[in-house]
Amino acid sequence: MQDVLENNILRFWLDNMVDVEHRGFYGQMTGKGELRKDADKGGILSARILWSFSAAYRVLRKPEYLIAATRMKDYILEHFYDEEFGGTYWAVDYLGKPKDTKKQFYAIGFMIYGLSEYVRATADKEALLYAIKLFECIEEHSLDREYNGYIEACTREWGEIADMRLSELDANYPKSQNTHLHIIEPYANLYRVWKDERLEKALRNIIGIFTDKILNPETHHLDLFFENDWTRGAGHLESYGHDIECSWLMHEAALVLDDEEVLRKVEPIVQLVAKASEKGLNPDGSMIHEANLDTGHVDDDLHWWVQAETVVGFANIYQYFGDEEAWKKAVGCWQYIKDNLIDYEGGEWFWSRHKDGALNTVDDKAGFWKCPYHNSRMCLEIIERDFNR
Repeated sequence: MQDVLENNILRFWLDNMVDVEHRGFYGQMTGKGELRKDADKGGILSARILWSFSAAYRVLRKPEYLIAATRMKDYILEHFYDEEFGGTYWAVDYLGKPKDTKKQFYAIGFMIYGLSEYVRATADKEALLYAIKLFECIEEHSLDREYNGYIEACTREWGEIADMRLSELDANYPKSQNTHLHIIEPYANLYRVWKDERLEKALRNIIGIFTDKILNPETHHLDLFFENDWTRGAGHLESYGHDIECSWLMHEAALVLDDEEVLRKVEPIVQLVAKASEKGLNPDGSMIHEANLDTGHVDDDLHWWVQAETVVGFANIYQYFGDEEAWKKAVGCWQYIKDNLIDYEGGEWFWSRHKDGALNTVDDKAGFWKCPYHNSRMCLEIIERDFNR
């Protein structure tokens, strides 16, 4: 995994995606390998690049990773942070000028994730200051003080916004599992470097939101979209990739909090959610994306990110609960990745393969949603974990 991390994933980004003219990293390479230097630069992509190289430097201490992480940190603070209203923009153009100024809390969460990881790697005070500012933005503008939980988005000035969707593939509801998942993730990481009482309270609260609101107690899958009052929206959807990802991120948050009472509540749920995700497993070790139980539609594409989270999620179940079958599932999915998704010639991973095994070259090799994050994190998680507990 270290070889894949360094020579396949990170090497691709260093060799192909560094924007030497306008700073930062380029915004897109198509699935056919065409670099688009004038593509917009997404906040999610930028934050995930920051996280990936910060984490790689923290673990492996290679100077080139620190240079890349610092390059991205400086670019984010200069071009994405909104000095007038706070928060960060959704996207800037290739010159670094604001392009889409809405405040999507999913993206702001990732900015916290990247900045807090940079702090873990370097103890940088500026990165911590901005991570705290962004935490305060989420708590002030996203937290629903009537029904609890976090809304999806606001205008640049923190006003109401009609279209709250992360992407055209999502349903337009004020709350989602996905945004909560990527708020619990940065809050846990920030708590590692900033033991603030407000953050601790928020982390406890969002763990409870997952166990008491988002978890479907009948199926142990995680429901995806909600009205403000937590009425489920968009029908009966199951996202197996998010289930397995959430199982270990929810567990990680409880472990970082280091509260035995919270762990006693969370750990049985962690195992149930991971078990429920197995509904999406194929005999070859891969995991399908999601299903709509109302319409019968199944997205059976084998996405790169779903496979990466499957490896970590089942490895986590093995590590903490001694489940040998879970370890076999992690190893089986890793084998599928090696055989089917890693681009050994061009670098990085392909977006997905279709059910029939055909390669997906329509979606990006690198882009707004295709970042060195799920796959590099998978490698780093396995490298760092102690499986001899």
